[in-house]
Amino acid sequence: MPLGERGGWDKSESRYCGVETEFDDDVPRLLSFNLSSGGFDFVVAPLMDPTYRPSLMEVDSDSSHVLPFAGSDLVLSPSQWSSHVVGKISPWIDLDSEDEILRMDSETTLKQEIAWATHLSLQACLLPSPKGSSCANYARCVNQILQGLSNMQLWLRIPLLKSDDDSLDVDSDNLMDSWELWNSFRLICEHHSQLSLALDILSTLPSANSTGRWFGEPVRAAIIHTNSFLTNARGYPCLSKRHQKLISGFFNHSVQMVISGKPVHGIPGATIGSVANHIDENVNSGQRHPLRSYLDYVGYLYQRMDPLSEQERIELGYRDFLQAPLQPLMDNLEAQTYETFEKDSVKYMQYQRAICKALLDRVSDAEASTLTTVLMVVGAGRGPLVRASLQAAEETGRKLKVYAVEKNPNAVVTLHSLVKLEGWENVVTIVSSDMRLWNAPEKADILVSELLGSFGDNELSPECLDGAQSFLKQDGISIPSSYTSFIQPITASKIYNDVKSHKDVVHFETAYVVKLHSIAKLAPSKSVFTFNHPDYSTKKSNQRYKKLQFVIPRDTGSVMVHGFAGYFDATLYKDVHLGIEPSMATPNMFSWFPIFFPLRQPLCVQPGSPLEVHFWRCCGSSKVWYEWCVTSPWPSPIHNSNGRSYWVGL
Repeated sequence: MPLGERGGWDKSESRYCGVETEFDDDVPRLLSFNLSSGGFDFVVAPLMDPTYRPSLMEVDSDSSHVLPFAGSDLVLSPSQWSSHVVGKISPWIDLDSEDEILRMDSETTLKQEIAWATHLSLQACLLPSPKGSSCANYARCVNQILQGLSNMQLWLRIPLLKSDDDSLDVDSDNLMDSWELWNSFRLICEHHSQLSLALDILSTLPSANSTGRWFGEPVRAAIIHTNSFLTNARGYPCLSKRHQKLISGFFNHSVQMVISGKPVHGIPGATIGSVANHIDENVNSGQRHPLRSYLDYVGYLYQRMDPLSEQERIELGYRDFLQAPLQPLMDNLEAQTYETFEKDSVKYMQYQRAICKALLDRVSDAEASTLTTVLMVVGAGRGPLVRASLQAAEETGRKLKVYAVEKNPNAVVTLHSLVKLEGWENVVTIVSSDMRLWNAPEKADILVSELLGSFGDNELSPECLDGAQSFLKQDGISIPSSYTSFIQPITASKIYNDVKSHKDVVHFETAYVVKLHSIAKLAPSKSVFTFNHPDYSTKKSNQRYKKLQFVIPRDTGSVMVHGFAGYFDATLYKDVHLGIEPSMATPNMFSWFPIFFPLRQPLCVQPGSPLEVHFWRCCGSSKVWYEWCVTSPWPSPIHNSNGRSYWVGL
């Protein structure tokens, strides 16, 4: 049964917990004991008798050769095989052994077991860990299998190990970073989307920075060993605070748990020994499953997690889903798009706060009853900023004259209806025009706009406000007054594979709006481009260039950089800001997801090595585009040269 449902919303795979079992040729009995009696959701079970070796088989020429698989496919229904069994490939296989017979036996057995698992329609198979630091032949063989695999996932078992620089007293054989082993394996397999990870969680954990790398990798299961558990005052298993934090992180990333090993806690009713050895006696006696207390504790950790906020629940379907950025200047937005953004009350509350401060600075209390402030909303859409402006005027007791300028003729229809409905005819003038072309009848005291994109300037706010600036008074106020873009290197295996699936350069040279979730942030973000409004400089240009250098913390270990997450932070007016840069993001605001700039070839960066990246904002007569490249640790091609793949139309 699932670990629980937090608030009834959670349908992710992390609700399910499995158990690693020994070989049993009676699969129905194995499932009955572990699922019906034990409460687990699936078993990770060997498919073949562990004593089998192809080279030791004597084939009688007069009889067919029958492999020693666990049960016929008929002992379970197809849905039972698919839902409740993960195939465990024989752990003895070693495809990189110096022993040629063992190497050939291993390759033959691996292919036989995968073929049988495919026949059973299993969703996944657990591959054993590579036996040494070299895994080239193993990875080559797995890559061959992946080329012809249908939908089944292959989980490569990797121990969560990394030596810290100060742990010099550790046996030299253990001075390894298991991420390096995984990285070598997946590079040989060309980042194949059906190759994923099952991490062995041991009693000791690497640093938080090191374990954080794995959240951007395709981890499907976390195998928790019973000897990783501590014992609480009542004799029951529990986990250290660091283990609890890691497991909670895996829950949030839809990683399934698997309990493995013998019961090592003095729990009443449990006997030391493997689960398989106790199936008969426990089923017959009705005894509690020997690993049930471990399952109960994992369920307790799951149910203890905070439920998702309403905003997070809305965003669930967008996690790691690639979307093309909006082009509101070139394209007219649809009603549904307007409606989505209009629901972001936090954003409009910040705008209202900024307008209130601007009105109070603009008009003193003594002038409040006589002086009328001219406020222009440029890009008024369906009117949310008009409403925020009028509410600010009411809150501050200031008189206001509003021009609502909008180029989308469909939105103008809605604006007229709104003005009539609210009785704003004497206060609001609707202008159906592109703000860059409008010949305003008077100058504005305050210019308000919401033209910001996920990267700040990527929806052409600078170009639009340059045009609108002509009808702002010399001492007028622009809201926003400035905005800055930021980038951050990330590991994002899922997103990278989604881009890679298109099999062309164009998609690797496109910036995507995406609700980043299954990623690892590898270093703090850094600022890229800044724009200020109004800008009366004589030599102003909206072209920009920035070189940035990131350093991966040493205790992280090596990392794979799949691209860069982009954010923005905007100053609306004085101390009122809004933005999505993680360290200072406006809470509970959902109008913007981050932007993602992919790399055509992911970069492996060693700990302490600088990662140097260059970003350009380029402007042409009819379009604006970004170009980007990496020059260290080694050069990448320039992405999106001349805006050949991705651009924003003027």
